[in-house]
Amino acid sequence: MAEEKIVAPVYDDEAEQAKFLEERRRQIEEDMKKPFDPEAILEVRHLRKAFPLKKTLTGKVTQELIAVDDVSFKLMPGETLGIVGESGCGKTTMGRAILKLHQPSGGQIIFNGEDITAYKSPQMREIRKQMQIIFQDPYSSLPPRSTVGGILSEPVEVHNIVPKDQVKAYVLDLMDKCGLRDYYYERYPHEFSGGQRQRICIARALSVNPKLVICDEPVSALDVSIQAQIINLLKDLQRSLNLTYIFISHDLSVVKFISDKIGIMYLGSMVEFGNKKEIFENPLHPYTQALFSAIPYPDPDVKMNRIVLNGDIPSPANPPKGCRFHTRCPHAKEICKHVVPTYKEYEDGHFAACHLLEEE
Repeated sequence: MAEEKIVAPVYDDEAEQAKFLEERRRQIEEDMKKPFDPEAILEVRHLRKAFPLKKTLTGKVTQELIAVDDVSFKLMPGETLGIVGESGCGKTTMGRAILKLHQPSGGQIIFNGEDITAYKSPQMREIRKQMQIIFQDPYSSLPPRSTVGGILSEPVEVHNIVPKDQVKAYVLDLMDKCGLRDYYYERYPHEFSGGQRQRICIARALSVNPKLVICDEPVSALDVSIQAQIINLLKDLQRSLNLTYIFISHDLSVVKFISDKIGIMYLGSMVEFGNKKEIFENPLHPYTQALFSAIPYPDPDVKMNRIVLNGDIPSPANPPKGCRFHTRCPHAKEICKHVVPTYKEYEDGHFAACHLLEEE
């Protein structure tokens, strides 16, 4: 009770709340002025993406949906970052904002030591060759009236990857690397299964020799046996081409297998980030602990200590004040209802945002 008497009146006061927000804004400005890490291929700082829901007649936004809010992480060349979270938590929007398919509403995106946050389409043209995406649905992401050869040749020709007389040979070699037979060159997407179509999508993404590939749930629409083939293909290509992946998925077992680092997202925010081993062996955030408790275990004699979260995920158009997870957190305290927790490093390379950790 003593804690409630101290904390609640302080942060319910509008002046104190404004002071807290001003301090947070100042901290974000200081972070964004820091020098870029020369070794990182991708550095994301306080990334924010909001979509307008209501506007006045003059165009002023009166209500917005905050899809991504204050996401920060760093990725080294050759690494795989797994992004995990419930449906609607902003995973895909974050990936598209990094690629500038959605213009970010705030924050910084530093790719290869270059701040590309404010880049327009003409400036992004060269960057596009280095950043690619593999979409979730292999059925709708391929043009139905183009042959496989046409689909894979187009980006090679547009970006002048090789001379025109070498395009077909280049594409056939790329198809071979992705497990596609050469006689598929003249066929159309409707003639292939889901796994083969996803191989075509992978080949299309790799056709311009990218350094960073965002895999947006690339195996969720496939059978389990085919999922294993595609994941092994992605790992083989990563080793041979020195690729860096951001792998978005709901499947924690897949993320554990393919990832080096893992980020946990909830309602647009990154609640925990760290190396795979540390995240799985010592999850810090209550949401991460609840997610991991839901992983099925193959031994029927082993009883899992399942953490059940009550209630539904709140709407990103009207998120709760303070910690966004406090409405479902079994350990929530009074401060969680009023103050946004600070995202900070608790172990070497292990970040989290939780008031309980700050108290400990």
